Amino acid sequence: MREEFDVVVVGGGPSGATAADDLAQAGRRVLLLDKAGRIKPCGGAVPPALMTEFAVPDSLLVSKITSARMISPKDNRVDMPVGNGYVGMVDRDVFDEYLRDRAVGHGAERRTGTFTRTEREPDGSATVHYTDGPGRDGAPRSVHARFVVGADGALSQVARQNIPASKKARAVFAYHEVVRSPEVESDSFGANRCDVFYQGKHSPDFYAWVFPHGKTTSIGTGSMKKGFALRDAVSRLRAESGLDGCETLRREGAPIPLEPLRRWDNGRDVVLAGDAAGVVAPASGEGIYYAMAGGRFAAEAIEEALHTGDARALKQARRRFMRAHGQVFAVLNIMQWFWYSNDNRRERFVRICADRDVQRLTFEGYMHKKLVRENPLAHAKIFFKNIAHLTGLVPA
Repeated sequence: MREEFDVVVVGGGPSGATAADDLAQAGRRVLLLDKAGRIKPCGGAVPPALMTEFAVPDSLLVSKITSARMISPKDNRVDMPVGNGYVGMVDRDVFDEYLRDRAVGHGAERRTGTFTRTEREPDGSATVHYTDGPGRDGAPRSVHARFVVGADGALSQVARQNIPASKKARAVFAYHEVVRSPEVESDSFGANRCDVFYQGKHSPDFYAWVFPHGKTTSIGTGSMKKGFALRDAVSRLRAESGLDGCETLRREGAPIPLEPLRRWDNGRDVVLAGDAAGVVAPASGEGIYYAMAGGRFAAEAIEEALHTGDARALKQARRRFMRAHGQVFAVLNIMQWFWYSNDNRRERFVRICADRDVQRLTFEGYMHKKLVRENPLAHAKIFFKNIAHLTGLVPA
């Protein structure tokens, strides 16, 4: 018999799980199709806004970061206190599974499988083909759906098959090693401090990091430069940070998109979300909050299309996301393009981070996911300080 769903969500990360959960709560018949056992390499940072907007329990946080330390090419160090808030840290295996289980609890059906292709039926529905199990060697299966959410990562097969322009998307490749955290804090490691390294030897065009996660710590880097040895860079970083003796628990790598795609839907029955849509913040690489926001906007667009019968509603997913976050992405994109281009500029960038206005507005924007507008004078001061650094009026 033909198996019917209102929506098939391909990919069970934060974006796909959020879309599936929202649609299931709206009473739609939803299939969440996810590969089993894969953990995406990720710093695991989440803002307080995520916990509130998506009703995530505090128990999922493995630690609360209260400061970040920016480290320049010349090894100058700038501590940035978070202020009246925190940067939450989650372990992606536990966090993602909670989101998937919540979607199932609200009525979504979950299956382990690997997406292979979509076909169109004469009645207008899509047939989603997949293999049963975690790999492509499983038994072939298929279901029918009125709509499909492609939330299957930066190299999304759903996107590549249904939205041709997605093949042109650029990405940073990220690699990290998860180690057992040191039992004793030191100058090189703080249990409640994120260290961010703006040094060309660790990344020629992005940054490297040491992010504590309670009992474990993520040590990683990223770059879009072909031939740059990410594993060697992480080995050097571990040695310089005194973490080379820590037990290594996992090694993981994956592409991270650099910018939102110009189109997220095919005008008929497919809409993208999360990494598949390119919604990772430039410069910072932050993705969990934006993935979940994208999943929610995708669910809202599909719900509207199901209610009205008009597939043009799918365009609302991207429009609403960009209306809410496009300005932040544009600013961060310029910042990454300019400040990360060489060590001289990275040195100046870290120096700017010592400014109290910069620190306050940075973390208020991060925690609340909105541009801070209550103090125009602070924005003006930051603008002129940036101009001074850009023009070299302020020495590095």
